[in-house]
Order: sequence, then structure tokens, then C-alpha cells
Amino acid sequence: MKPISILLAAAALTAGPAVRAQDAATEERLNKLAGQIEDLRAGQDALGKRLEALTKDIDGLRSALDKPAGNYAGQDDLKRLAEAVKEVDRKRLEDYDKIRSELLKLGKTLSAPAQPTKKSSAASAPDNNALTEKTSSSDKGFEYVVKKGDTLNLIANAYRDNNIKVTTDQILKANPGLKPEKMHPGQKIFIPAPQTSQ
Repeated sequence: MKPISILLAAAALTAGPAVRAQDAATEERLNKLAGQIEDLRAGQDALGKRLEALTKDIDGLRSALDKPAGNYAGQDDLKRLAEAVKEVDRKRLEDYDKIRSELLKLGKTLSAPAQPTKKSSAASAPDNNALTEKTSSSDKGFEYVVKKGDTLNLIANAYRDNNIKVTTDQILKANPGLKPEKMHPGQKIFIPAPQTSQ
């Protein structure tokens, strides 16, 4: 038994430095692995922070995409715009009323026939009494003084209302050189008497 114990003792003695060397190598590998693990943890922490920053950026982009592009109007801006629209609409209605009343006045003026006055038979279309009084002038025609707003149609209509049938063409033929668009107040024109068939 002694040889075995000696052998064991010798093996233990020789194994000691080998075991120690092996322990040192293992410890060195363990330290190296621990350093690598620390590096991996630090890298993982850095990646986590970077991932967190990217997540915030993505959320910011999503919220920017949800909002409409351009300048944003606040409640005050919308109230001012609504008031401005109401003011424009009110002025538009006032203008509409003014235009309508002016058109009605103009329509009444245009639709009313040019009423010849009874004061002067030479200055206006004669009525029935004037026709009987001045037969010599009514056989040939009448002299008419143009008033403001008169047109050939209005003048012809006024004479027709007094039973003197005359057309604008007849008036133009009786007044050579007369330009209907250039008639002016105070201008004298000749109104031919209607032709009577015998």
C-alpha cells in the first residue's frame, strides 16, 4: 500500500504545478469571457438607447404625418375668418339691393313710353285736339324735340299711343342723316304723318 500512497503523493506533488497552471489558464479564460460579456452588455445598452431614440423619431414622424400640411389655423383665426365672410356677405347683399333698385328704376324709365307734353304741339307729339287744330301741319307731320333718355322706339311708341301710327323706319326716312345712337336732348326731328289710303 505504501507504493500506492507514494505514487499518489508523487502524483499529487507533480500534479500541483500542472493543476495550478491549468487553474491559471482557466481563470484567464474566465476573465477574458467576463470582459467579453461586459462588452456585450455595454453594446446591448448602447443598442437599447439607440433603439429608444429611433422609436421616438418614428413616433414623431407618425404624428407629423397625421397632421395636415401647411400652416395651422387656431380658433381665433377661424373666428376672424367667419366675421370677414359675414361682412363680405352683408356688403354683397347691400350691393344686390342697390343694383336691384337701380334696375327697377331703369326698367320703369325704359318701359314708360315717352309721354308727349300738351304744352307745345311743335315740341311734342300732338294729342287728338292738336290734330284737329293744326290740320295743315298734321297732313305733313310733326316736329319733335328729343328729351333725355329718348330713343326712336320710345318716340314711335309715344305717337302710336296717340293713335298716330309711325315706325322707326319712317322716322329715319323722314330725317336723312339722323343717327339714332347719336341723338341728344334738344335736337329737333320730323315725325311724318301716317299715310291715309283714299
